[in-house]
Amino acid sequence: MNLTPEQKELGRRNFMRALAGTPAVAALGAAAVLEGPVRGGPVRVGFVGLGGEGRVLLEQTDARHAEVVALCDINPTQLKRSDEVLAKAGKPAARHYADWKEMLEKEKLEAVVIATPLWTHADVTVGALETGHHVLCEKMMAWDVASCERMADAARRTGRILEIGHQRFYNPMYQAAYEGIVKEGRLGDVFHARLAWHRNGDWRRTDDLPAPDYSPAPWGYPDFEHLVNWRLYGKYSRGLIAELASHQVAITDWFFGGTPEAAIGSGGIYRYKDGREAWDHVYLVFEYAQGRTATFSSIQSNAQDHYYEAFYGTRATLIFSGESEAYLFEEGGGQKATGVEVAAKGAGPVSAASESRAADAAGRSAAGSAAAGARVNAYGLEVSGFCASIRTGVPLKCGPLRALGSARACLAAWDAVDKKTRVVLPALA
Repeated sequence: MNLTPEQKELGRRNFMRALAGTPAVAALGAAAVLEGPVRGGPVRVGFVGLGGEGRVLLEQTDARHAEVVALCDINPTQLKRSDEVLAKAGKPAARHYADWKEMLEKEKLEAVVIATPLWTHADVTVGALETGHHVLCEKMMAWDVASCERMADAARRTGRILEIGHQRFYNPMYQAAYEGIVKEGRLGDVFHARLAWHRNGDWRRTDDLPAPDYSPAPWGYPDFEHLVNWRLYGKYSRGLIAELASHQVAITDWFFGGTPEAAIGSGGIYRYKDGREAWDHVYLVFEYAQGRTATFSSIQSNAQDHYYEAFYGTRATLIFSGESEAYLFEEGGGQKATGVEVAAKGAGPVSAASESRAADAAGRSAAGSAAAGARVNAYGLEVSGFCASIRTGVPLKCGPLRALGSARACLAAWDAVDKKTRVVLPALA
């Protein structure tokens, strides 16, 4: 998805022109940042899981909206790095725990932010909800559909708030594009979306042992390799489909106004034959109602296209690139592209640790560009929005139902690849 500098520049003007005079334009830039403290004071929050994703959420947490009281991780190295994140931001130190149940019992918390490996999402989330805590849990919702439904049911039963971390819903660029372009019908009838997330790397993490005699066995991991590289093993992960596709499918559901009816898939371990179980190349087709189709590809052998979502309509094409730029092509107008790069307020060097980041994952330092800031800033808006929902009842932007729809589709796609067949999804209840 390569555009010339001239196309991009023209695009920036036209994208903004499409939003001019609409309420959607207010969603862009600083206008989307929650100002001032949340009514009732900051929400007392504990974090469970302080790996890459957890540290990005921790770093982007606004102290006006959330008070970080406690940190929980079974890896002491991650707790140490999280202490450094808090210190760098000038925030008070938080108490440490290895057992999330002990943290919930001993601390007077209102909410929990969960960024643990996928297979643990349901147990930690349900445990937190049932002890009276609100929960922001990272994507994908859970390892299987039954676990997703258990989480949603626990939220209903307890009356607690459950948000799932699909941060694009909090990204001002996506909000503005939906409100001012998609919802207004400016794309015409959209029959096809193309989703891609391409990288050239093995996805393998390295880390220092917390201590020579450290063992994660009590927590269900036979060795340190399985703990650090849990994404590569089927017991804990759903691979590229859960970690990457779930984000883009959730946005496609949003823009299409529905969830897939069937999934077809192909993939395998083609490049990295190193004992991993997660496929390193995946190709998916999602079938929606009314003849709409979305395709997804994720490869680990070439990074040329990076990652993007493209929606092809009878009147125009809308493309999001890297969560930081949007382009609008008018149909019949040649290759006239329009786009806007959304600058985050106070964007500077960031410690980007999300697995969703293509080139700056797991604690690497990202360039201090406005684009990088805009991507990561959505995490802060997500945490602040979660806190605002707790304090004032502001509706969640994602919520369990949307997250469940994306998870169901991705898990069906997993089965489609695994069984080499077309998988039909039952309608959501």
